[in-house]
Amino acid sequence: MVNFNGTLVPSSENILVENRAFLYGDGIFETVKILDGKVLFLEDHYFRLMSGMRIVRMKIPMDFTMEFFESQLLETAAANNCLDSGRVRITVYRNAGGFYLPTAHSVGFAISAIPLENKVYAIVRKEYEVDLFKDFYITKQLLSSVKTTNKLINITGSIYADENALQNCLLLNDSKTVVEALNGNVFMLSGSKLVTPPLSEGCLNGVMRRQILAIAKKVEGIEVSEEIISPFDLQKADEIFITNVITGIQPVTKYRKKDFRTAFAESLLVKLNAQIRFS
Repeated sequence: MVNFNGTLVPSSENILVENRAFLYGDGIFETVKILDGKVLFLEDHYFRLMSGMRIVRMKIPMDFTMEFFESQLLETAAANNCLDSGRVRITVYRNAGGFYLPTAHSVGFAISAIPLENKVYAIVRKEYEVDLFKDFYITKQLLSSVKTTNKLINITGSIYADENALQNCLLLNDSKTVVEALNGNVFMLSGSKLVTPPLSEGCLNGVMRRQILAIAKKVEGIEVSEEIISPFDLQKADEIFITNVITGIQPVTKYRKKDFRTAFAESLLVKLNAQIRFS
C-alpha cells in the first residue's frame, strides 16, 4: 500500500511509485512541434534523444528507430486532434528497479500532446523583460546539454521571474557567464556580430539553436560566433533573443533598464517560417 495524498491505495494503482523519472529524475525528454502532419526538425530531435540516452547510459531498444519515433509522436498527436499544429512531448525513462543504482537499463516512454494556436512561428509584440537568475547556477559539463527531467533550476527561476513581473530569466553557469534562458537558448546581436554561448559553457544543445545558427550564417554582412557572454556584454548589445522549437524566436525588449531593438530577430523569423514551409 502507498499513501497518496493521505489515502492508502495499492501500489499497482499509482504508476508514480516505481517510475524512476519521478523518483530520481532518471529520464530525458524531447518537445517537438507538429505542423501539417509532420514533425519539424525530426532528425535533430531524434539524434539528440539518442545522444542523451547514450550519455546517461540508457539501453536503446533495437526497434527505437527514427521511423518508430516519428510514428509514435504522430499517432499521439492525431489522438489529441493536433496534427495541424501541436506540441508533443516524449519522456523516456529507465524502467523500475533499484535505487540510485538501477537494476536494469531498459527503458519505457510516455508521450503527451496538446494543440497549438499558431501554425507558423510569430512574434507577440509586447514588452518582454528579462533579468539574471542568480540563486542557482548551471554547471559546465556534458550532462547540462541533455534535456533531463531534473529542471529545478528552471522551475525556481520561473517562480522568481513571476514574482518579479519578468517574462523570463537568464541563467548563469558556475563561472558567472550567461548560459541560456529558462526555456531556450539565448542569442545576442552587437553591431553585425551574432553570438550565442558554446555548448561547453553548459547550455542546452537546442534544436532551434542549430536552425538559427544555420540561417544566420547565410545572412550577408552578419558574423556568427559561439562565444562566452558576460552579463556586462548584454548591456552593450543591440538585440537579445531567445529560441526554442515551440516559440521559434522571442525577442527581449528590456534588460536592466535598457531597451532593445527587435528588427534582426524578426527578419530571422521570416526566414525560419520560409524554411519550414518549403522543407
